[in-house]
Amino acid sequence: MENLEGRLTRLALKGDQSAFAEIVELYKDRIYHLGYRMLNNRHEAEDIVQETFLRVYRNLDRYDEKQKFSTWIYRIATNLCIDRLRKRKPSFSLDAELPDQEGLDGYSLIPSDNVTPESELLLSETQQMIHEAIDSLPVKYRSVMILRYLQDLSLQEISEVLDMPVTTIKTRVHRGREFLRQKLGPKM
Repeated sequence: MENLEGRLTRLALKGDQSAFAEIVELYKDRIYHLGYRMLNNRHEAEDIVQETFLRVYRNLDRYDEKQKFSTWIYRIATNLCIDRLRKRKPSFSLDAELPDQEGLDGYSLIPSDNVTPESELLLSETQQMIHEAIDSLPVKYRSVMILRYLQDLSLQEISEVLDMPVTTIKTRVHRGREFLRQKLGPKM
């Protein structure tokens, strides 16, 4: 492939239009996919392909044959994508009124940090149900679940605390979760 690219590049430098057309054919899909992955926009990716080949055509005499042609063309395309991303403006404003939502703006979509009495009650009831479910577990699972989820210990730390192999701890955590899922499933 490198020999083909080198040959095509040398021919294109001498003005051979068909050689440059072959370069375009070799790279157009790859450059499009690169542009699409970076920009998430089909039209912009198509623009990047065109701009890339324009730059390649204009700067072909600057290409250093010591480096891979693919590296050079990808660098051009990547830089064009980065430039385009930098120039992008936000497509919406939080101050703008939302369509079909009279009187609401973008700020109304941001969740509030304020704790309401209702959310506190739901949290309290949920925590109570979870604690009751944990208390109803067989002891060998209860201790592991408390250490793992209420004390936030790692599996290795639990292994050291209970003087058991990590594999046993993993099994008990898994089985404890299954017990909890069965107990809490209908309630939640």
